[in-house]
Amino acid sequence: MRIFKQVPRILFGNGALERLPELLRPRTSENSYYVFVVDSVHANNAMIGRLPIGPNDIVELFDATAGEPSTKQVDALREKVVQLKKAKLPATVVGIGGGASMDVAKALSVMLTNEGSSTAYQGWDLVKNPAVFKVGVPTLAGSGAEASRTAVLMGVDRKFGINSDYSMFDAILLDSSLLAGVSNDQRFYSGMDCYIHCVESLQGTMINELARAYADRALKLCESVFVGNGNDDELMTASFMGGCSIVNSEVGVCHALSYGLSMELHYRHGFANCVVFDVLEDYYGDAVMQFREMLKRHKIVLPKNVTAKLPDEARERMIAMTLRMERPLTNALGNDWRSHMTRERILELYARM
Repeated sequence: MRIFKQVPRILFGNGALERLPELLRPRTSENSYYVFVVDSVHANNAMIGRLPIGPNDIVELFDATAGEPSTKQVDALREKVVQLKKAKLPATVVGIGGGASMDVAKALSVMLTNEGSSTAYQGWDLVKNPAVFKVGVPTLAGSGAEASRTAVLMGVDRKFGINSDYSMFDAILLDSSLLAGVSNDQRFYSGMDCYIHCVESLQGTMINELARAYADRALKLCESVFVGNGNDDELMTASFMGGCSIVNSEVGVCHALSYGLSMELHYRHGFANCVVFDVLEDYYGDAVMQFREMLKRHKIVLPKNVTAKLPDEARERMIAMTLRMERPLTNALGNDWRSHMTRERILELYARM
């Protein structure tokens, strides 16, 4: 039994971006401003011109292709905003893009009202003060970042989330027309993030019927899109519902291992999950078989032997990162997960990638 918090305001529909101002906190004075954290893929396209950007606003272009967002980047962005605006808080922080850009926006909203480095808040319910009002606008579908209470960041020696009710968006805008132009590969990797965390949620122990209902429906929508001929409205809905399920359940073996790949090989989250899930038939049997069929259907070729040339010290860091993922591994394997997910087993799984 958990307190199930959800995003309180949702604007859904093709073309909904034009109504974004309805979700933002009003500017109360001539010095009021918004912060827009925008995936840099949109830097030169028409979408930027459709945003309600005022002369005092800050637009931060985040390069999601450079790797996972980090605590260092969030801390630097917080300092930039503080210096530019002399510690005056924005009326709203807006995150626009994939899961990485939205996570940066969520983390920034938290760090503008909490002292110290964002590394101090990586964990469960460590945030002390309410965050700045924030709105999420996904332009990729699958991560569920728009619906979750987690802002995942790469720290000094680990990848971990700021998990807090304060890091959840206050409103989101779901406009499937914003998915137009996404490459086939990126659409697949992001969509599979949803598929995979729904499989992990449904086959885990940390779930109740409310979360199960969300995950089950999200999984069916993913199957409609990637096995059938489903549309982008279905994919956008799957992403949101999958995010809602994870708020009240937990991921599993795939996510526990994928963080190590992201940390050492700088793989983006959805792609890392795909590389890992492809070797997890011992844990998620039929779902992995279906995943492989989806790979073929969408002409996705995953790399092989990705860990073969890593030095021993990198492997040790990956093992340590995996062993820190106690909640996902407990969800997947039970309280005695350490007897199943040993150092030797982790090395064996990484070697198969």
